[in-house]
Amino acid sequence: MAIIRKSYFKYVAGITCLGALLAMFALLGCTASRQLAAKPGAQLWGENWGRCHNIRTPSSYSDAQWEIVVTHMRTRANLTSDEADKILEFLKAAN
Repeated sequence: MAIIRKSYFKYVAGITCLGALLAMFALLGCTASRQLAAKPGAQLWGENWGRCHNIRTPSSYSDAQWEIVVTHMRTRANLTSDEADKILEFLKAAN
């Protein structure tokens, strides 16, 4: 009977720890999402655009060309749709 109680206690403790970890990761993920959503397009552009090559000024391309470039860079830089939209909005406004 004592062995069953110990096994049960370990099981409950493990489930409790797992639940706590999942809750922690969920809360951290929500915080990161809010921080990302709060970033303006100019900041996202500055943080992501110069990682692989020299940064082009917003006036380097037309609005139509920036749409193509941002679509390409979204894939290459692993940007979310919201990030790409904010960056494109910034580039068009600054163009």
